[in-house]
Amino acid sequence: MIPEIRAAYNAAFTEEKYDRLVRSLDEVTGTEIEFRVCETPVFLPPGLLATMQQASGEIIGQLCTDAYHQASRRSIPTAYDAPGEGVHPDFIQVDFAITRDDNGLLAPKLIELQGCASLYAFQYILPGYYKSIFGLEGFDALMSGLNDESYLSLLREILLAGHDPESVVLMEIDPLRQKTLPDFRMTEKLFGIPFVCVTEIIKRGKNLFYVRDDREIEIRRIYNRVIIDEFLRREISASFDFRDELDVEWAGHPNWYFRMSKFSLPYIDHPTVPRAYFLDQLRDYPDDLDNFVLKPLFSFAGSGVRVDITRTDLDAVPDGQRGDYLLQEKVTYAPVIETRDVPSKVEVRLMYLWPQGASEPLATTTLTRLSKGVMMGVDFNKNKSWVGSSCGLFPAGR
Repeated sequence: MIPEIRAAYNAAFTEEKYDRLVRSLDEVTGTEIEFRVCETPVFLPPGLLATMQQASGEIIGQLCTDAYHQASRRSIPTAYDAPGEGVHPDFIQVDFAITRDDNGLLAPKLIELQGCASLYAFQYILPGYYKSIFGLEGFDALMSGLNDESYLSLLREILLAGHDPESVVLMEIDPLRQKTLPDFRMTEKLFGIPFVCVTEIIKRGKNLFYVRDDREIEIRRIYNRVIIDEFLRREISASFDFRDELDVEWAGHPNWYFRMSKFSLPYIDHPTVPRAYFLDQLRDYPDDLDNFVLKPLFSFAGSGVRVDITRTDLDAVPDGQRGDYLLQEKVTYAPVIETRDVPSKVEVRLMYLWPQGASEPLATTTLTRLSKGVMMGVDFNKNKSWVGSSCGLFPAGR
């Protein structure tokens, strides 16, 4: 999106360099990366990045009020309302589609926000490989004045909170088969935190344990990567109940996944946020219904989203389920990333960390996704190049 930098990158690009990028990432993470790594980083204009940071701060601020905290109680399923959520989330992800406004200028539009963890370890190492392999000196990937040392220190503070790494676990569902496994392996490599399947955790009284090398080790803190939607969909059974009063701390308390989610969108008043309504609270449907999508409030990886909807489709949603659906205004992604054939569209995730005791969260780094299909998902980008997961880079010192 910075034309002169984009032109130079595309001219110097080779498939050999791209193959080396993928091989290097497989090697450093110790696993074959199953999601598609894009051929290019996203070159973020400093002005656009500043706009996204300002918008994110204002949006998060609207969701950190007593009024929203009360309203969002209903977002948490009773069966998964865990105690000890704290006054704010440890992690926040804010996803913007890059569009063009009426004057043709680049403009961010909120797609989603999430009060849960993302790929903080993998996205830390990814920019360095783009930079070294493609000769991209003079670019930064970390925001808020962070450097390598301060970023790792901040992330370590939130993940470990002073505990021995052995007593902290990254908890996931069947982690060895998750596409995010490279991030789990890098988390273990950087911080010494083992990853453990939620079904392998042992409960004894108010304490939790896991087994390594025939030793039973007490868990003092959980780096939570379990998505409750997937937990429900796969009918996972664990030894503990999320509602249990446990002698354990959370890094990424599960309640915030619900509080900061698609559920939040109707409560946000901001120029970057598309119109959004709970289906059960609409007296009538918008006249421009073709400009809306229907989304289940809690779904995994975009499942259940309906793009082309009619009044008949909406009427067919049963009364008892209408409160679980969101009618959201469509966002038109602009094809802004020039590639070797047709341009790609892009979504930029700003990844926040919020240490306990801090008055506000800190923007740290980005995760970007590029697409040439009608949607961002893998199914819409099969057999396409210059699509997939990447990161944002911006001129150093900006």
